[in-house]
Amino acid sequence: MDYTSPFDVPWLDPQLAPVLIVVIVLAVVGTTVLFFSGVVAYRRRRSTRYLLITIVLGLLVGRSVVGLGTVFGLVPMTVHHLVEHGCDFTIAVLVLYAVYRSGPGTDRVPVSSDE
Repeated sequence: MDYTSPFDVPWLDPQLAPVLIVVIVLAVVGTTVLFFSGVVAYRRRRSTRYLLITIVLGLLVGRSVVGLGTVFGLVPMTVHHLVEHGCDFTIAVLVLYAVYRSGPGTDRVPVSSDE
């Protein structure tokens, strides 16, 4: 890769480059705020579910940073795809595991057949 500006990227329309950069920067900022919120929640609760969700949020931050690095030519497209799709898979597995671990709820109210 011999470009340092998103406006020189062969696969990106120069008119859409500013939009893509804004969207990715917002994703980085938003997921970072959520990640630190998850860290605070995990430190308070110290449960496996909170840890899993915090890890997922951290993966989302990493995913967004890799996207930004790709736009600026710091991350090759092959690495971009490997990291992003690997994160997608890991996020799906962790969320499903968190749901599985939560098991049946104890706060369920039995439904009466009289109503």
